[in-house]
Amino acid sequence: MDEIVVGIDVGTTKICTLVGRVDDVKSIRILGVGIEPSDGIRKGIIVDLAAASKAIKRSVEKAESTSGLEITTGLVSLAGAHVSSVNSRGATGVPGGIIDASDIARALEQAQAVAIPYDREIIHVIQRGMTVDGQEGVRTPIGMHGYKIEVETHIITAAGATVDNLRQCVGAAGVEIQQFVLNPLASAEVVLTEQERQMGVAVCDIGGGTTDLAIYVNGDVWHTMVLAVGGNHVTQDIAHGLRLPMSQAEDVKKQQGHALKSEIGSDEYFSIRPFGEDHDVKINRQDLAHIIEARIEETFDLIMQEIKRSGYDGLLPAGMVLTGGTSALPGIKHIASQVLGMSVRTAQPDNLTGLIDKLGSPAYSTSVGLLRWAAMRDHDVVVSSDIRNRRRPKGEKNMDFDSIKNWMKRLLP
Repeated sequence: MDEIVVGIDVGTTKICTLVGRVDDVKSIRILGVGIEPSDGIRKGIIVDLAAASKAIKRSVEKAESTSGLEITTGLVSLAGAHVSSVNSRGATGVPGGIIDASDIARALEQAQAVAIPYDREIIHVIQRGMTVDGQEGVRTPIGMHGYKIEVETHIITAAGATVDNLRQCVGAAGVEIQQFVLNPLASAEVVLTEQERQMGVAVCDIGGGTTDLAIYVNGDVWHTMVLAVGGNHVTQDIAHGLRLPMSQAEDVKKQQGHALKSEIGSDEYFSIRPFGEDHDVKINRQDLAHIIEARIEETFDLIMQEIKRSGYDGLLPAGMVLTGGTSALPGIKHIASQVLGMSVRTAQPDNLTGLIDKLGSPAYSTSVGLLRWAAMRDHDVVVSSDIRNRRRPKGEKNMDFDSIKNWMKRLLP
């Protein structure tokens, strides 16, 4: 029987629930789609529990209706400025002289013994590399001879209360969360090539309320971050500059917007009716592009600062891959390349079959990426240990022996 997977992308502008059947690790047939406008969510964070719960429930019900299946469990996306990450190294001796899973478990426990406040929750512990007796770059150390093993990890945490609120909202829709997945990691599953991951690349998912960044080097995640800026800030600038309600400003952005003023002719106009006017007013598209260009430049300036702060700005020969709804804005790729000083391409989901009419857009990279993550997780190839999504009581271990064996299986080609 083919594996059925469910992903719920809880975004600032939309909730997207997808039900898919895994044909193989690279191909997913979409069986059910439930897209609903977000409510009660701002910059990736729940601000109205009841409103967010209803929006998620409507999205889940739509996906159930189109798929004919009952949704009880699924993977859920996570974003917001409350997300942070740290790189950590753990080391342990090998008593028997031959490395087994228990040795790796001890090294991972040491790596996680960093000072994480109790009010934060570990979302991902991602292996970045292993060293055996000083030999770096070891991928599958089980069975190897050695006396000391070191493991490098990338630990992603989130504010516990914020995660609990999201868990409560999804639970109110009758869905149990299998795992939270950080937005850019989900998006990377559908927009990055293996060659890009190995060479060094940044994936940047620009959504409505947040901009999510992940840096991959040598095939592994080396850095992640979330900025509390996104497409809604562009919409707000348009609303203020042209004196429009937000809904109308969003329509203007999608229909007339361009991120490069120099690409717009001085004789291009469109008509709108601002606040306080009794009739339509003609607006020059260059004026609109000027508003958009300023905000987009500022956003990529912030992204560049973060890349430089990470220290990996010289390790990205493959450049940046843009995705997320805002990446569909005309001219944005040129501005990104100009500000970042690297090659930039935009990407959207592919290798999909079934109900895909609305999904061939960068806005749905995270949604489809959740399904791909779930499929790869089930096929034991995702290089990420699945930590329980909860803060742990004092003295409780993160991983048992079986989870370490499964984690090591995922490292196999």
